Amino acid sequence: MVDTSLYAAFLVAAFALCVTPGPDMMFIVAVGARGGPLTGVTAAVGVACAMFVHSVAAALGLSALFLTLPALYHVLRWAGAAYLLYLAVKAFRSGGGPVEADATADPGRRRAFWRGAVTNLLNPKVILFNVSFLPQFVNPELGHIREQFLILGSTITVMGVFVDGSVGLLSGKLGALLARSRRVSRGLDYFSGTVFAGLAVRLAATPK
Repeated sequence: MVDTSLYAAFLVAAFALCVTPGPDMMFIVAVGARGGPLTGVTAAVGVACAMFVHSVAAALGLSALFLTLPALYHVLRWAGAAYLLYLAVKAFRSGGGPVEADATADPGRRRAFWRGAVTNLLNPKVILFNVSFLPQFVNPELGHIREQFLILGSTITVMGVFVDGSVGLLSGKLGALLARSRRVSRGLDYFSGTVFAGLAVRLAATPK
């Protein structure tokens, strides 16, 4: 169903993209450092699931709307920036309590999942990336265009879970070791808030 040579090239390109530090990875590091290993991994799963949603949208042709409707792009861009600023404010205002390894409650991990997913879904740059990146590895002569998109999307989703999940796990373990005092824990809150605010500014300041 897929072109094997194109798929091999896609694996190399997708892996290079996954291991290159970017906004999603910085977000996962910030969440893991403050919430613990399982929270970091859960945030990575949320980001990966959102990437798969983007892939499905690209397969259905929905992502192409952003190329023809610039206003929609900007609405989503500002919504994403506002959401990241909201997370930054919450981090700055956190009480700074000590974090224990794997002590985060299930509701906290659910929040990490949805925050990772929403942050990625509200980033129009990811949508445009899928529009320009995935079609390069689709062979129209083989037919089943949507199925090829879904295979590629599933592949990069699984790859993202392993790579970003490892990053979230490591940052969570490091954060749990450091955050045994209120002062250090408060510093992690400021670190997370700074990362979220920086991502918001980055998203708002670069229109395309």
